[in-house]
Amino acid sequence: MGAKIPVTVVTGFLGSGKTTLLRHLLQNNQGRRIAVIVNEFGEIGIDGELLRSCQVCEEEEAANNIVELTNGCLCCTVQEEFLPTMQELLNRREQLDCMLIETSGLALPKPLVQAFRWPEIRTGATVDGVVTVVDCEAIASGTLVGDLDALQAQREADPNLEHETPIEELFEDQLACADLVLLTKVDRVDAETQTKVQDWLRQQLPERVKVVSCRNGEINPDLLLGFNAAVEDNLEARPSHHDAEEDHDHDDDINSIHIILDQAFEPKALTATLKQLVQDEEIYRIKGFVSIPNKPMRMVVQGVGDRLESFFDRPWQATEPRQTRLVLIGRALDQSQIERVIVGSLN
Repeated sequence: MGAKIPVTVVTGFLGSGKTTLLRHLLQNNQGRRIAVIVNEFGEIGIDGELLRSCQVCEEEEAANNIVELTNGCLCCTVQEEFLPTMQELLNRREQLDCMLIETSGLALPKPLVQAFRWPEIRTGATVDGVVTVVDCEAIASGTLVGDLDALQAQREADPNLEHETPIEELFEDQLACADLVLLTKVDRVDAETQTKVQDWLRQQLPERVKVVSCRNGEINPDLLLGFNAAVEDNLEARPSHHDAEEDHDHDDDINSIHIILDQAFEPKALTATLKQLVQDEEIYRIKGFVSIPNKPMRMVVQGVGDRLESFFDRPWQATEPRQTRLVLIGRALDQSQIERVIVGSLN
């Protein structure tokens, strides 16, 4: 039996840039054989597909090494989904150099790390380190997260969070478990503001935890891997506001809808429609792929609150349907009504 597989946990509020970070790491893996577990909220695996499309792995290798857990946060599904997934990957441990786990915006890192104390996992894997991704623009605006309504949805949906817990405590929990804080979206603030945000963060962190800035997830992989922290063995040194809390149920009003359409959309018209939907509905997160007329490339759309971004990630493959696939996460979203509005942008 070989040495334990080092596992890096990447956490942070939704929209902070976790998937972008992992995508860049896979594209610059420096020969490492990396398995990825992506935790999503919604039935269409957008984040997992984005990682699989990084064009580094062969199709079969990507299918085996990038695993999605959907419709449930890792802290809630550890026993039902995460444990068997980890056991399957550990059976192939000789083929892997390390693992990455991207938690959703609905999960905190500490309950997940505690699972690495289980005998079924402890002998084969160790949490090498926890990377907390922080939105610099949000901190600069004094909100801690880019969309406060989205955060409220997370609080009500996550069984590890007390509904009335102040936002600051949730943020402190993410920082308290970190071995490294990665400051993203620094290009959206000026140099003076960035310095102020960095200085403020350092005051919130133990001296051992460094703050590193990055743009578009572009960071040297050596900074994210190789902490050798064995986090599961020193969780007591990483106090959480929620250490003594019991589980509670998800808020049934928080739902995700998935829309799959064969139509192609003009980017400006679709963007305007999605922004209007965010104004009219309680939508916290938008992500997906869009077919554009007469374009060989697939467009990725990602939105948090009223911030909507898009880019082209890769050509459409000959074997896949050129469909527009979107996931919207929010409160009491009506599938048919929202689909009618989106289709209406074609007119």
